[in-house]
Amino acid sequence: MILASDGDFNTGMSSRGDLARLIEEERKTGIALTVLGVGTDNLKDGMLEQLADRGNGNYAYLDSLEEAHKVLAREASATLVAVAKDVKIQVEFNPAQVAAYRLISYENRALKAEDFKDDTKDAGEIGAGHSVTALYELLPAGVAPDVPVTDDLRYQQRRQPSPAAAASGELMWVKLRYKHPNAETSTPLDVVVKAPGRKHPRMTPNLGFSAAVAAFGMLLRDSCHKGEASWRLAADLAERYRGEDPDGSRAQFTHLVEMAEGLSRTKPHTY
Repeated sequence: MILASDGDFNTGMSSRGDLARLIEEERKTGIALTVLGVGTDNLKDGMLEQLADRGNGNYAYLDSLEEAHKVLAREASATLVAVAKDVKIQVEFNPAQVAAYRLISYENRALKAEDFKDDTKDAGEIGAGHSVTALYELLPAGVAPDVPVTDDLRYQQRRQPSPAAAASGELMWVKLRYKHPNAETSTPLDVVVKAPGRKHPRMTPNLGFSAAVAAFGMLLRDSCHKGEASWRLAADLAERYRGEDPDGSRAQFTHLVEMAEGLSRTKPHTY
């Protein structure tokens, strides 16, 4: 099912709780809900995204005809066809390599550590041909921060790095759990990532472009973590790592950053 709305439900069933319960009940029968945001005057963006999450679907905001064509034509299989549901990812960094880390964004997707193995806890969906990128800011090994340990850890014993951690050459342990579209029990998948050593690999176009998008997001929010990021840095990264751009969406992003840079220089007028 596809719902197109501005999220301002003011007739019929308008309670957020009632809507969420209805969507969850229908989800159990195999009906997924994808939500498309439209309108600008009174858009309830957060509300619409939550409903899509409850319906094991995806959310997209349509701000132009080009975006509608992208979501409903070019990316229809990824938007409308889920190949995995309740996908959860848990990352454990080796303290012999990483002293501290910060996940950039995904604040509205965070789960408690104890929810990772709980199959009753809802999570996100992955569509056909869909990929997900998570960016972390890392502090190299030094004095590890005192953080609570709530799950079985690979590299630490009683909050201290195990003797084998330093010698393992491993950077992190990535744990993934997902359910097949018609299943209710999750399937685990664990992957160990080796440390790159002194010779750092070059960023791929996708990773470099993702870094540009992350920098742009932090600038828009005036994040306290933006560091030395600037509009020009975001635009330069986007241009340098544009890669293949058959539909011109990455070039459009660069133009958007340049527009934001120009607006940031405009002095506000008081009336």
